[in-house]
Amino acid sequence: MDLLTQSLMGAGLAQAGARRDELRMATGIGLVAGLLADADVLIQSSTDPLLQIEYHRHFTHSLFFIPLGALIAALLLWPFIRRQLPLTRIYLYSLLGYTLSGFLDVCTSYGTYWLWPLVDQRLAFNIISIIDPLFTTLLLIGVIRGWRGLSAVPSRVALLLAGAYLLLGWFQHERAQDEMTRVAAEREHTIERALVKPTMGNLLLWRSIYESGGEFYVDAVRAGLGEMRLYVGGSSSRYRPEEDPNSPLPGSTLAADFGRFLDFSDGFVIRHGESGQHLGDVRYAMLPTSIRPLWGIEFNPEYSEQHASYHFYRTMSKAERQAFFDMLLGR
Repeated sequence: MDLLTQSLMGAGLAQAGARRDELRMATGIGLVAGLLADADVLIQSSTDPLLQIEYHRHFTHSLFFIPLGALIAALLLWPFIRRQLPLTRIYLYSLLGYTLSGFLDVCTSYGTYWLWPLVDQRLAFNIISIIDPLFTTLLLIGVIRGWRGLSAVPSRVALLLAGAYLLLGWFQHERAQDEMTRVAAEREHTIERALVKPTMGNLLLWRSIYESGGEFYVDAVRAGLGEMRLYVGGSSSRYRPEEDPNSPLPGSTLAADFGRFLDFSDGFVIRHGESGQHLGDVRYAMLPTSIRPLWGIEFNPEYSEQHASYHFYRTMSKAERQAFFDMLLGR
């Protein structure tokens, strides 16, 4: 999730397990440790644009990296607070702060190597958005009240409520997925694979994508109280490298980049734009009914030994913003 939520989760967990006289120190340690897993964003290259997305949410988010990640956090903090706490206590609060960093990211839709190296693929539960203000506010209130009152109780309550919110996300996900399945059957489509994910900042409006006959169908589903509402979106053909006349030479740098992007996007790749030199990840878009991707790669088939460039397409018109809020409010 976003850095604020990750830090608050770490601070809250450290508070929940802290002694009263160490609670404020524990809060700071947990806050730092909760952020450390995302230090993998520093793994990047000026010549290889795809390196960063390849290693983001990788080994530092693994369940098996937690003890080592906590040790790194403790050693980084120890020179500054060694007079206040022994290393064993710093490590304990670092361990609490680091523990759920990977799990929290698995709950989103981006994909996280949570079980690496046993499972060398990204996992995503798709039950909460990368940014969710309500979820973050629950943690923020708990941490602030715990800090001010020197009590672990507010954070423990906030963590329980946060857990309940994730369960609600799972319930809403299942409802949206059932609606997607119903709609596909109504269209007489056979679902070959599918994905349902929450839109930004809420558990009401969901983006559904399924593949049938080599075509991706995108819709938005509003899972209201007892009411399901479908907003029909667009469709686009799945990108097949073997059918692309501009496909790079096998063994070339560009061919390797194609493979990396297809792997990162779990195959949910389409061609977009008019030039024929852009591939996009259809899982993400600014508008849940849109097939215009949020990010993708640009390449020149004439330069097969040059890396593809990575781009974001975050522009959203006033009409698209209005459409999003209309769907969110069930209009």
